[in-house]
Amino acid sequence: MAAVRDAFVAYHRGEWTMPPKVYVPAYPAGDFRAMPALGSGHALLKWVTSFPGNPGKGRPTVAGVVLLSDASDGRLLAVLDAAPVTALRTGAAAALAAVTLGRADATAAAVIGAGVNGRAAARTLVALGRQVAIWDLDEARAESAAAELGAVAARSREEALAADVVVTVTPGREVLFGEGSLRPGQHVSLMGADGPGKAEIAPAELLRTRVFCDDWEQASHGGEVAGAVALGLTRDRVTELGAVLAGDAPGRSSPDEITTFDSTGLAIQDLAIALAALERAGDLDLPSLDL
Repeated sequence: MAAVRDAFVAYHRGEWTMPPKVYVPAYPAGDFRAMPALGSGHALLKWVTSFPGNPGKGRPTVAGVVLLSDASDGRLLAVLDAAPVTALRTGAAAALAAVTLGRADATAAAVIGAGVNGRAAARTLVALGRQVAIWDLDEARAESAAAELGAVAARSREEALAADVVVTVTPGREVLFGEGSLRPGQHVSLMGADGPGKAEIAPAELLRTRVFCDDWEQASHGGEVAGAVALGLTRDRVTELGAVLAGDAPGRSSPDEITTFDSTGLAIQDLAIALAALERAGDLDLPSLDL
C-alpha cells in the first residue's frame, strides 16, 4: 500500500510517466491489454488479459506477464506473474482510496466480489484494522474468503452496499448503485469498470457524488467517469487521487459528502509492486535471467 501510494504521488508530480494503455479487444469473451510505465530508473510492460467468463471454465479472469527492465541500458531484470501483481496493486489502491476519502469515523467496510482482486482488497482493509464484510453472488465463496481473511460474510447484497465504505470488485457487467441509492457520508471505491462498456454505478448517481479517479485520461475513456462525461461531467469536477495524496488537492470536504473513486488500474501501480518485489528477490532462491 505504501509503494502504491508513493507511485500515485510520483505520477502526479511528473516523476513517473505512463503512456496510454492499449486495449486489444477480443469481445464478447474479453480483452488483452498492454500497459507500459517508466519510473525510478526502471521501465515496465504488463501484457495482461481480462476474460470475465473464465472462472466458470476453471481458468483465471486475469492472466499475463509483467516485464521489468533497467531503464539505463535496457536489461530485462525480472519477469513476474501479472495476476498477483494486479491483485496486490488493486487491493492497495482500493484501500488507499477508502482510507483517504472515507469518513474519519468509518471503521467498517464491505467488499463486493470475492474473487482474487476482491480478496486482495479485503485482505488489505483487514490488515488496516477495518471490520470487513464480504458479499459475492456465490455465497460459499464469500464465506470461504471471510474465514480465510478474518472478515465476515455479509448477510445480503443490500447490507453490504449500505456500508459506510464499500469496495466493488466485480466484472462490471451489472450496475450495483442505481440512481438515488448512495446515502450521505458513504465512500465507494469502484474497481470493476476498467474498460469500455463496464459499469458498477449509474452515471447519474456518479454525478451526485464528489468524484475522484486514478487517472483522468484513462477513466474518461474507459472507466465509470466515461458514462458520466456523456451526461456532462467535466474535468474540473474530477480530482485525481495522486493530487490528494500529494497535498495539492482537497479530499473529502464534510462528513455528509458522498465520495466515489473510479479505478481503471494504472501501469505505475504495477511498477510500484514490481519494484517492491525486486527489492525482496534476494530473499528467494530465484534463477537469474542472465540476458
